[in-house]
Amino acid sequence: IDPKTGFVYGPTAVYVARSASAKAVGPYLAPADLLVTEAPYRSRQAAGEDDPFAAIYQTSVEIDRPGPLTILAVTRVNNGLVAAGTQVRVVAKQADRIPDRGEPAPRVSTETIASARGNIEAIDTRIPADSMHRTNLLEVLGKKPVALIMATPALCESRVCGPVVDIAEQLKAKYGDQVEFIHQEVFVDNNPSKGLRKPLRDFNLRTEPWLFTIGADGRVAARVEGSFGLEAFERAVRAAIAQS
Repeated sequence: IDPKTGFVYGPTAVYVARSASAKAVGPYLAPADLLVTEAPYRSRQAAGEDDPFAAIYQTSVEIDRPGPLTILAVTRVNNGLVAAGTQVRVVAKQADRIPDRGEPAPRVSTETIASARGNIEAIDTRIPADSMHRTNLLEVLGKKPVALIMATPALCESRVCGPVVDIAEQLKAKYGDQVEFIHQEVFVDNNPSKGLRKPLRDFNLRTEPWLFTIGADGRVAARVEGSFGLEAFERAVRAAIAQS
């Protein structure tokens, strides 16, 4: 983010180190992945061409052990370099209670138009409501590939729930005959003060948005947290298809 709180775009790479004084490893190239969908799939909470937050940088880094990690993102702009640093704590795999690749997806019931007795606004804060509330996860788990997006377009703290649900709608038009797309809202009664809905608690989630794609074998093919664009979402969908 620049001094005027605008988003910075340019060729970007990530470096990682065990501490601020340790030797860094990298660069890991982090190309921008678009959040902007085609016009027919955009909601009122969408990212548009004029939106300053129209893409997200993404890369994958394999970490060999848990512990603190210092991260530096470096972007080339105007023939110079700008950088932003942060720190995270890597958690051991055995301490991660969120379903990961290769693990069975929790057998949970997701909300549908039928369970909401036709009140779509009770289970979808997107405007207009999307088309991913017809099927309960329990009905298709272990039978058909699934793309489960847990997001709240109107109440998202990170500003990206609307765009990622729009991406789901666009990819549903492309892969809907092969994959069941399901959107699950986040907060009880769409009220953040009431906490998370049961499907999120059953997945041991504490944040949003999340994407889980699940193969026809009922096992998680991919999971993606937070900001993710069209390419990352489509890779996750293809992983579920390939696993089936």
